[in-house]
Formats: sequence, C-alpha cells, structure tokens
Amino acid sequence: MTTRREFITLLGGAAAAWPVGAWGQQAERLRRIGVLFNLGEDNAEDRARNAALTQGLAQLGWIEGKNLRIERRFSPGDPERIRKNVEEMIALAPDVIVASGGASLTPLLQLSRTIPVVFTIVPDPVGMGFVDSMARPGGNATGFSQFEYGLTGKWLELLREVAPGVARVGVLREPGLTAALTQFAALQAAALSLRVELVALNARNAAEVEHTLTDFVRSPADGLIVTSGPLMGVHRDLIVGEAARHKLPAIYVTRYMTAAGGLMSYGPDFVDQYRRAAEYVDRILKGEKPADLPVQAPTKYELVINLKAAKALGLTVSPSLLARADEVIE
Repeated sequence: MTTRREFITLLGGAAAAWPVGAWGQQAERLRRIGVLFNLGEDNAEDRARNAALTQGLAQLGWIEGKNLRIERRFSPGDPERIRKNVEEMIALAPDVIVASGGASLTPLLQLSRTIPVVFTIVPDPVGMGFVDSMARPGGNATGFSQFEYGLTGKWLELLREVAPGVARVGVLREPGLTAALTQFAALQAAALSLRVELVALNARNAAEVEHTLTDFVRSPADGLIVTSGPLMGVHRDLIVGEAARHKLPAIYVTRYMTAAGGLMSYGPDFVDQYRRAAEYVDRILKGEKPADLPVQAPTKYELVINLKAAKALGLTVSPSLLARADEVIE
C-alpha cells in the first residue's frame, strides 16, 4: 500500500522526468477572440481586414489553431443580423472582441460592459458615449477612431479641384447613422465658404441608392460625395456604377471604392487599423485593461485617383493634384 508521502514523492519524480516542452504545451492554454465584421464574408475589403488582423496576431505569437481560436461573424449592413451576431458573440464569452464600426459597437456595449473590446473605424467614440476620453477610455472598450470630421471639408475641396465647375453636390449617406449626420453637418460648414449647394441623399439599401441618385440628377447635378458607412461598402460596385452612369464626379472615403472604379478617394487606411488592433488584442490577452489603453486616431490619410474613371468623365487631372496623390490607378 502506497502512503500519501510516497505518492507525493512519486509524483514529484515523474514531474521532474517530464520533458520541459511538455510542460510548456500544458501551460499554454487556448485563448479565444471574437471578430465582428460589417461588410460581408465575400467582400474583398473584409477579407483584407481579416487577413491583416490574423497576420498581425501571428507576428505577435498568437497562432490560430495553436494557442488562439478566432470566432468570426459577418453582418453586411443588416441591423438585425448585427444584433444577432453580437448576442451570439457575447454568449461565447471570448477573452476579447474586435468590433468594426459604431453599428456593431452600440449593441455590443449595451449588452456587455465586462468583455474587453477593441473597436475599429468608429466615428467620434467620445461623442457617441463609447469611451470617457481618447486618452483614458475608462470602460471595457478602446481602439481606433474613424477620422477627424475636419476631413470632410477636404473632400469638397478635392472635388472642386478635379471638377472646377462643381456647384451642386449630392451627399450620399446612410440615415440613422450618427456619423452620417455629423459628416453632413461638417460638409455644410465647408460648403458655405466654397459657395457650393449640398443635397442630402439618403439610402438604406440598393434600391434606394438607385432611386435617390436618379432623382438627384433630374436637376442640375455637378458632383457626389459618398460618406462612410456599412451600406457604402456592401454596395460599392452599385454606387460606383451609378455615379459613372449619371456622369457624376465622385469622391469616396475609402481606397477600395476608387479601386472598384470610383474617381477618387481621400481617407485613412482602414485595413491598417486591423493590423494595429492586433497589438491591442495582444496587450489585453497579456493582462492590460482597455480602460488604460488610449483610443488612437488615424495618423495618415491617403489620396487615391483613378485616371481611367477621370477620362470616362471627360476630366483632366492637374499635374499638381497627381503629384500629391499617394496612389494613381491607371
């Protein structure tokens, strides 16, 4: 019969003989993160964002299938689907959730104030009540803001530079989004100084995009500004195609709209936000709290011009504007 002391001695000896590598394998537990995308699983932009996040995590030692499990949910511009995905994600109780945009972040923070959250592409996180301040978020969420609203005036300036005769401009926006309202208000301030008339074009789905733009061009129409929002990403090909069909010089927030055939874009690199989000996920998994990690604003903005689209519209892009572009698509 083995006594308790003998059993402990045997166990200690077995542990000493156990390979160090085996100890490491036992100690390294599988961590789980959730990711909420807002464009669609088959959308090239969401695929690029997913790749950037996954690669960024791998570079920091978090390998999917080894020490990390990633739960992904896609909600292509559907509010009901967004909330359902948020509820499913919270039920999984991951170590961290990465959320894209205010549309996902709003229900997420309504339903959980305990699971750490890293957000991306969120407009005015302080004004929308997601964090206490940029420097000290104070709650369970931190991340990366979309852009400064002062950027919106630049869209109008660039549009007038490539199409000097612009006097009446439509602003395509997704009603109900706080960012859409704020972007339009900021644009109105810039339009006053430039003596440009702005027309709000509201669209919630593909059919409304077509109808709204068709109705807009029944009166003299000189240009189009496409604001940010999930709808714009989900229906990018439709929007770019309608702008071309109606011969509207258009400027967009994201590069992928210009790559899809749009005239020009000016805004942050949103894919890079996912690469940077991996760093925050890493720090939270290692014990830091979102409340202590400052919200970061974009530091670089990209001007992308599509010369093929300009030629189709009969526009000549000046050498000075081309020289300022970060990328020119031939």
